[in-house]
Amino acid sequence: MSQPVPSARLVAVRDAPLSVDEVLAAVSDPRAGAIVPFIGIVRDHDSDKGVTSLDYSGHPTALDRLAEVVAGTQQLPGVLAAAAVHRVGHLEIGDLAVVCAVSASHRGEAFDACRHLIDTLKSTVPIWKHQAFSDGTEEWVGLP
Repeated sequence: MSQPVPSARLVAVRDAPLSVDEVLAAVSDPRAGAIVPFIGIVRDHDSDKGVTSLDYSGHPTALDRLAEVVAGTQQLPGVLAAAAVHRVGHLEIGDLAVVCAVSASHRGEAFDACRHLIDTLKSTVPIWKHQAFSDGTEEWVGLP
């Protein structure tokens, strides 16, 4: 008999700073043998260009798509809980852009599921990045 899929404990798109502790607490489970987080941070470069700052913009459906991705992750073998929070708005170097985490019965399942979560988020959730470079140029990333 299969167990019902738990509802996501935390799924959000926010214009305020993100908390790693909040995401880890959301997936905490006494049955978990592992919790694997992913923390995406604004870096000071992209390829060979210096990045000075960036802005994230989200489509009105971004939260719904993110919830679907988290729900799909929770259906993977051994997964007990998944959570994801993505930032929108203006971010500086070192700011947290995305935090997600997965708890699972075993570490291998947790690692696999967390990679699935962030990779699927990046490829399907309509949140776009506008980067400003130190040479005065700029670029949009992720636009269809």
